[in-house]
Amino acid sequence: MAGGGMNALSWTAPQEMAWIRTDIPSPAAGEALIRVEAVGICGSEIEGYLGHNSLRVPPLVMGHEFCGVVERLGSGVDALVAEHSDGESPPLRVGARVVVNPLLFCGDCGLCRKGLTQLCRSRRIVGIHRPGAFGQYVCVPLSAIVPVPDALSPFRAALAEPLACSLRAAKRAMQRHRFPHVVVFGAGGIGLLCGMTARLLGAATLTVVDTNRARLDMALRAGFDAAIHPGEADVAAEVVRLHGSEGVDVVFDAAGFQPTRETALRLVNPGGTLMNVGLGIDETNMRVNHAIRSEIDILGSFCYTRQDFHEAVGLLAAGRVRETGWTEIRPLAEGAVAFADLVEGRVTSGKILLEA
Repeated sequence: MAGGGMNALSWTAPQEMAWIRTDIPSPAAGEALIRVEAVGICGSEIEGYLGHNSLRVPPLVMGHEFCGVVERLGSGVDALVAEHSDGESPPLRVGARVVVNPLLFCGDCGLCRKGLTQLCRSRRIVGIHRPGAFGQYVCVPLSAIVPVPDALSPFRAALAEPLACSLRAAKRAMQRHRFPHVVVFGAGGIGLLCGMTARLLGAATLTVVDTNRARLDMALRAGFDAAIHPGEADVAAEVVRLHGSEGVDVVFDAAGFQPTRETALRLVNPGGTLMNVGLGIDETNMRVNHAIRSEIDILGSFCYTRQDFHEAVGLLAAGRVRETGWTEIRPLAEGAVAFADLVEGRVTSGKILLEA
C-alpha cells in the first residue's frame, strides 16, 4: 500500500483547488492509515479557501471532519491500542470504521494540566498543521482515533467533529437555563447542530435566523419551530410576536458578523446567555454597558474536549442526531465546485459531505 497513488483535493491558493495525484502516505510509529469514506466541509475551511485564515498555508490538503476505515497500522501500535482503549468503544483493528478527533494536544502545558486540552498552547489540527481527509487516505495518530459501530453510516459519523463543537457550546450556553426559548443566527452546519443539541438539553423552542430562504425552509424541515429572514421581517419584532414577555434566554451566533452580534445582544433577556461560535469577523462594536447592566453572559466556544467528542459519537450512534434532511452528499472529486458554490451562496443545504 505504501508508495501507491491516491487522489486528493489540494488547496493551492485563495479560491483555487486542484485535483491532484499523490502518494499514499505511510503511517509512522503510533499512527494508522485511514481510508477516507466521508468528509465534511467546515465553515472554517471556507475562510481558509478564501485566504482569510492565517493558520492554513497552501498547498494544503484540508479536511478534519471525517469517517473512514483503518487500512493499516504503524509500528508500536499494540501497546498504544491497549493504552487508549476505554473498554466501551468497539476495538480498534484493521478494517474497523472510525472517526478522528483532529485536535491534537501536548498534554504537558498548563492548560492541558487543567483539563483544557482544546486550548493547548501547542495545539495542532489534522487538516491544518498536517494533511487532512480531502484525500482518499490520511495518516493520523492512534490517540486521535475513535472507533464507531460498523453499521453506522459514514456520512452520519463524519458529523462527530462539528457535533462535538456544537454540543460543547450548547452545554455551556444552556447551563443556567431550564426550557428556554432559543434563537440561532446562521442555518449552516454549526448553527443547526447547536439548535439540535440545545433541543436535547431542554430548549422549549428553536428559532433560526438566516438570509438564505432555502436554508430557512430546510431548518424548519429539520425540526426548528420558526424561521426569520432579516430582509423580510424585523427580527426583534418577530421574536416578540413568537414569545411575548417570556423573551429569549439563549442566543447562539453561528455567523459572527456585526449585524448578527449586535442583534443577538439586543434580543437576549436580562440574565440570559449569548453564545458566540461564528468566526465571521474579529473586531465588533458591542453595547457592553447594556450587557453589564443586564447581566448578560457573553461566551465564546471554539472546539471541544475529548469527553464532548465521545458524547457526540454516542448521540450519532444512538440516532439522536441524524444527517437526513439537512445535508447533501457530493463526490470528493467535485470538491472544488462545492467550495465555489458555498462561497457564491448556491448551497441550500446546511452541510456538504464529500464521498471519497
